[in-house]
Amino acid sequence: MRIVTLPGVFRPRSDSWLLARLVRPEIAPGDRVLDLCTGSGVIAVSAAQKGAEAHAVDVSRRAVWTARLNARLNGARVDARRGDLFAAVDGDFDLITSNPPYLPADDDALPTSGPARAWDAGRDGRAVLDRICADAPGRLRPGGSILLIHSNVAGIAETRRALADGGLEVSIVHAETGEYGPLMAARVAELRRRGVLGPGEEEQEEMVVIRGRRPVATGADDADGASASAPAPAAAR
Repeated sequence: MRIVTLPGVFRPRSDSWLLARLVRPEIAPGDRVLDLCTGSGVIAVSAAQKGAEAHAVDVSRRAVWTARLNARLNGARVDARRGDLFAAVDGDFDLITSNPPYLPADDDALPTSGPARAWDAGRDGRAVLDRICADAPGRLRPGGSILLIHSNVAGIAETRRALADGGLEVSIVHAETGEYGPLMAARVAELRRRGVLGPGEEEQEEMVVIRGRRPVATGADDADGASASAPAPAAAR
């Protein structure tokens, strides 16, 4: 796959490429797939190459232009839109993916411009994650899944709990531990001072891919009109 990035757009690193690989076995031709915080569009392009109806959303105009460019370079069709997460698209999806901003920042105000939009996510790193976890269950078709990738610094247990609270079946599909990247390494001292990082967490970072799957309604659920364990799809926005 050929990927280019316009100035100011975060170039995909190992976590984005990992998620791009992991989404491919999840997709059947014709599946409706949404990639939030798409950046370069690498995950959406990967889904489109597998035959999905691929949609991509980012708050950055340059990211949207980049995703469209990369789709064209790779002979893929991606509907890339600028907007605020789910508000930019209508309907429900078979698969939702995201490699969102998740680095703890100095304050809770999200950047409105510049490259830091791709990584700064409030003081706890969850400003974007929490919104995705809250809204995703209502935008999944029965049997559909969300795949999220992020670091332990943003709270793995918190993501699992938030998805489960939305009625999803939650599992970790991939985990790996390694040294912090340059962005995170530059913040370690401050995060230790604030208590975000505990003892022994200053040199190792755990990256996880978390799946939340919406259960398929049983026959009894269908007779009652809705599943008690799965939230009903949100109205198209």
